Amino acid sequence: MGFHTFSIDRADDLEDTHRYRFGSREELLGALALDGHGVVADVGSGTGFYTDEIAPHAGRVYAVDVQPEMHDRYRAKGVPDNVEFVTAAASSLPFDDDELDAAVSTMTFHEFATDAALEELARVIRPGGRVVTLDWSKRGSGTDGPPVDERFGLADAVEAFETVGFRTHDARSRVETFVHSAVR
Repeated sequence: MGFHTFSIDRADDLEDTHRYRFGSREELLGALALDGHGVVADVGSGTGFYTDEIAPHAGRVYAVDVQPEMHDRYRAKGVPDNVEFVTAAASSLPFDDDELDAAVSTMTFHEFATDAALEELARVIRPGGRVVTLDWSKRGSGTDGPPVDERFGLADAVEAFETVGFRTHDARSRVETFVHSAVR
């Protein structure tokens, strides 16, 4: 897999509402099952497109991105009061053990999916907490999103999360994407 980052030169593309075709706000919020008080990390938050959707339903949201320039773009458009920026790789999250109630990855799993990153998510998610992954499927056409050879399949995500101690709550493939909800 390529394990790359999204080009900052294309950051404006991350604000295009056509992204909802591949994963809607309602689907994401339903899978997270937030109660309005939880602590959530958006891993690979980019410009905050989906972070903004999560923020009204959480107590605190960490916008986690490895590129500080993405945080700069997010700040420029305005940030909800309960969102905090964290510049870190998914394999090295600066959170305490069991600190997070949930984490979400929207269209970024293919950029960081290593054993180290998944073990790190298992460390920081509290028992009973969730990780929701919405990503490009290797079964897709490659017309949108990254090249097919940089993608994972749903079965790959299920196996990877179950290997580090998560239980699959829901797993669905679609034409170009998949959604996987796992509970620790």
